[in-house]
Amino acid sequence: MTCSDEGLVGEVLRMAADRAVIRLESGCATGTGELAVGIALVAAQPGDWVLVHAGEALAVLPGPPAGSWP
Repeated sequence: MTCSDEGLVGEVLRMAADRAVIRLESGCATGTGELAVGIALVAAQPGDWVLVHAGEALAVLPGPPAGSWP
């Protein structure tokens, strides 16, 4: 199993065109904790929390998950 096999939650840090860099809540990111994902399917903005699967943001969440960092 790889990280792309599961749903991940992350905060949008920055965006460019149809891609965004998110900070992941789980440990599936590179050493920086950041991951580039597609955002063509959602209307996300920096500061939004998104649900990601297979490298694509699928939904904007109403806020950070319970127990996440501030």
